[in-house]
Amino acid sequence: MNDDKDIMKDTAEEESAEETAESAAEEVIEEADQVPSEKKTGDSESEKPLKKRIIEDAIDIIESTLVTVFVIGMIFTYLLHPVSVQGDSMNPTLYNDDRIMMTTVYFGLKYGDIVVVDNDTAYDIDENGEPVAVNIDGDRLQECIIKRVIATPGQTIDIKDGKAYVDDKELDEPYIAKGAQTNTLSGFSGKYPFKVPEGYYFVMGDNRERSSDSRDSRVGLIKKSQIYGKAVLRYQPLDKFKLLWNSVNESAE
Repeated sequence: MNDDKDIMKDTAEEESAEETAESAAEEVIEEADQVPSEKKTGDSESEKPLKKRIIEDAIDIIESTLVTVFVIGMIFTYLLHPVSVQGDSMNPTLYNDDRIMMTTVYFGLKYGDIVVVDNDTAYDIDENGEPVAVNIDGDRLQECIIKRVIATPGQTIDIKDGKAYVDDKELDEPYIAKGAQTNTLSGFSGKYPFKVPEGYYFVMGDNRERSSDSRDSRVGLIKKSQIYGKAVLRYQPLDKFKLLWNSVNESAE
């Protein structure tokens, strides 16, 4: 019986030793799983993310640049257009070779707005107050001109005693040269005062004594479709940067 007990004891000890060995082996395996394996490639872990970040940053820069170029292109295609002023008809507000920005997106025109006009055809007015197209092919004024809106459709324009009147009210015009006279010009058939027809505008240059504008039959009334856009600002010369969006009030300051 003692021998049997010894055998059982030895067996139990052997089983206990086997369990301990298995447990130790499992711990070794778990620890081994936690140790990072060596990379088989020549790149380290720190080098791979760095390259990836550089590529991602480069892609972001390219995308931002393309979006910026696209937005600027859209702005200058549909919103803003650079225009060079030629001549002295808008002195003292604008001068020869001034560079301005005009916009083709605006909501209606009002008195004082500065507009760029395609003077491809002039419009006189007949005895009934209706606009009549005038052929000015070959005339020096058959070009783009820049003027100021003085009267809008439905308003009555009058010129007398060197002053301009709209709807029987004398205009306060701080943008013209001090002492300048506004007089009628020969050729235009309109008998002042007269009402500006619907769809047309009456425009004049700020240099009243040296401006060919709606008072001249070679310009006459300006059809709405002839207006390219509205002046927004003067950006050159830089030292004369000026907003033109509300130039009547600015001139009065």
